[in-house]
Amino acid sequence: MADPETPPSLDDLDARLRAARAREEEDSGRGPESRGRPTGMGLGLRVGAELVVGVMVGVGIGWVLDSWLGTAPWLMVLFLLLGGAAGVMNVFRLLRGMDDTVGLGQAQRRAERTRDL
Repeated sequence: MADPETPPSLDDLDARLRAARAREEEDSGRGPESRGRPTGMGLGLRVGAELVVGVMVGVGIGWVLDSWLGTAPWLMVLFLLLGGAAGVMNVFRLLRGMDDTVGLGQAQRRAERTRDL
């Protein structure tokens, strides 16, 4: 009587899956170090959104205040400029890395951490 074949363990299957995923990521250039980094298009869309939203919020606040106080169009113009300045400051913080999600500052902090290890 022959021994029944034992199925491979789940740990063996898990190790093989991890190895296959690692090879696939290495072959495609999508290693663990590239995760979480924005693409150029994503960064460009975020910069555009920051600028547009800053101006829209400024104009909205100015319009509401103008209609409430009856000072049209002066407060809308003032808040248009303030919203534009806020949008530019948001883009500046984004690109300098003061915003923890992207930017040069984040890349420098990551390089310092890996150098210290």
